[in-house]
Amino acid sequence: MPTQENPELIKQLLALVKGGQAHVDFDAAIKDFPVEHYGTVPVNLPYSAWQILEHLRITQRDILNFSAPPTGGYQHIAWPDAYWPKACAPPMPDSWNNTIATIRADQKLFEALLTKPDVDLYKPFRWGDGQNLLREALLIADHNAYHLGELIVIRRLLNIWPA
Repeated sequence: MPTQENPELIKQLLALVKGGQAHVDFDAAIKDFPVEHYGTVPVNLPYSAWQILEHLRITQRDILNFSAPPTGGYQHIAWPDAYWPKACAPPMPDSWNNTIATIRADQKLFEALLTKPDVDLYKPFRWGDGQNLLREALLIADHNAYHLGELIVIRRLLNIWPA
């Protein structure tokens, strides 16, 4: 079903992908995150805020590439190793901000896929196993909400979440 035949569904998908309806949105989760805690792994957790943030970037890019493969087609990346950074802290001083910028830019690219004229949300991708754009939009929204919740838990454990 082309987009123009179901504008309300597209509107709701865009809102879900952007987040912030029933959950903290991306900007609130990262706002004023102290540099000195980017790589801090709280007691009894297996990851740092940096690892979560970079995982969000990697996964969203993979979903974007799966939904609109670059020239040469979709290139599978290994689960789980390729989806998670090994290092607890960003490798360079500007890595945190670069990752944030990439997440935002890739989200805009994905939103553009959803709003293309005559996009068919239900048409299975030729390169998948029945996946379609609707499924990928729901996947991004679900995945991001889950991991943004983890960022909030990290902030609470480190006492850096606004009361």
